[in-house]
Amino acid sequence: MTRAYCLQCERPEKSCLCHLVTSVDNGIHVVILQHPLEVKQSKGSVTLLHQSLKNSEVIVGEDFNDNVKIQSLLKRYNQQCAILYPSDNAVVLSEEKCNISPPKCLFILDGTWKKTYKMFMTNDWLQQLPHFTLADGIVGQYKIRKTTKKNALSSLEACCYALSVLERQQSGNNKYQALLDSFVKFNDFQLSFNPS
Repeated sequence: MTRAYCLQCERPEKSCLCHLVTSVDNGIHVVILQHPLEVKQSKGSVTLLHQSLKNSEVIVGEDFNDNVKIQSLLKRYNQQCAILYPSDNAVVLSEEKCNISPPKCLFILDGTWKKTYKMFMTNDWLQQLPHFTLADGIVGQYKIRKTTKKNALSSLEACCYALSVLERQQSGNNKYQALLDSFVKFNDFQLSFNPS
């Protein structure tokens, strides 16, 4: 017997995420470059992120150098793209430094640290974009996936925190907080399938 899948989130109906989707009208176009091995990862946060952000898209692959969609995006946004990636020359995003000129399009890499590093190194055009990284000290709520990396966050959390700073959201009135709260519920929901 085949499993029934939700047509919206494309997950098995038993683990459908649609009740956790929080609609957010983000001003910066978010493009998630997702490693192919992450697509069917039940613990991944990209499905919830993409379903929640009104202005986002997911492109799956590793080498995007000849990707027609990417070329179209770079042309459309004409030098106003950036990537969230902790390179050595990345600009640190923090609420205290509000003089950063926000991009119109922000690329996010989704995969393990090893996979995203390979994706970054494979795609020369990513290295040529302005790089942003998050400030130290953000405590992640990703309970269902473990990493030894310091300050590691899920793609959803990293994206929300970056957009908050770039769109100058105020701490007390941050439109991304509801999505971060949904992410906490997502973790609890996933853990409910594996009671300890």
